[in-house]
Amino acid sequence: MNNLESLGYSRWFREQEDPDKMQTMQIVRVLSVNKNSYVVSAGGEEIYAELTGKFLFNSESSLDLPAAGDWVYAQLFDDDTFAVIHDILPRKTILKRKTAGRKIDYQVIAANIDTAIIMQSLDVNYNLRRLERYMVMVNESAITPLIFLSKSDLQNQAEIEKKMEEINTLMPGIKIVSFSNNIAEDIEKVKSYLEPHATYCLLGSSGVGKTTLLNNLLHHHIYKTQPIREKDGRGRHTTTRRELILLDNGAIFIDTPGMREIGIISAEAGLDSTFSEIMELQENCRYIDCTHTVEQGCAVINAVDKGELSKDRYDNYIKMHKESVYNEMSYYEKRQKDKKFGKFMHNYNKNKNKL
Repeated sequence: MNNLESLGYSRWFREQEDPDKMQTMQIVRVLSVNKNSYVVSAGGEEIYAELTGKFLFNSESSLDLPAAGDWVYAQLFDDDTFAVIHDILPRKTILKRKTAGRKIDYQVIAANIDTAIIMQSLDVNYNLRRLERYMVMVNESAITPLIFLSKSDLQNQAEIEKKMEEINTLMPGIKIVSFSNNIAEDIEKVKSYLEPHATYCLLGSSGVGKTTLLNNLLHHHIYKTQPIREKDGRGRHTTTRRELILLDNGAIFIDTPGMREIGIISAEAGLDSTFSEIMELQENCRYIDCTHTVEQGCAVINAVDKGELSKDRYDNYIKMHKESVYNEMSYYEKRQKDKKFGKFMHNYNKNKNKL
């Protein structure tokens, strides 16, 4: 098998190749990112890599920079122990969110993901509203979602089935797997859902057992775990960077840090897909531009009043929709200001040189 194929390089990516670039460069996959330095691989040894100055200078935002999972054009030096990255191949998918805190910008989580595994634990971490947020982010990227419910040994079967039914009611047809990291048979069950050469991304809050699951899948405790805080059941961050990991069955994992804040920015398609029943209801709204908040004749509000649509789910949709629109506008304004400032500095330097 081609070494690149073992890392997930498929026909889709081959069709994106630039023949001119292929004459002087080769394709490698980004395994991990640490600020402006990278670890890449062509299917063999890990290679330390850096960006060209031109690449770094021309990058306007984090979306323009390589992320874990990206395929990039690189030149290899020093007996293939050092690489210089020149460009990124077109991405099949890109998983992103708003940066944490007040800053309005995109944060790339990972690229070229086939399936996003959203992981919640069957204890105090279980939260349908948070699950909806993850689903919006995943659906916005057109990535296949898969839900893992960990710590099944803490709940009886009836309670587990009740929670799975709650999720199925809101998200019909989605695959849900309950398991315990403490039961060997459950780990084998998890493996049966993982296909060779497909790329998976683990998403979830700290403390749900993502790192423990990876250790179990790898059969080695090479990733450090930390105990849960007793007072609130929250986990401490274990993974601090995104890293691509190859399992013995050929499946590819990108581990990510636990997320306590899942900011939504420009996620109209993700909202529409996640809250499909609201999209169906709005077809019967009196006004085409109905906001589903105060309008008379709003089919969505009527469904909430009649108990046909969950009030909590409706509130979460409205909250995320407002958040998405606000962040998108703020991001656009920020980019416009950055461009104006960049143009001002360009003209200033140009006139300064003339003088």
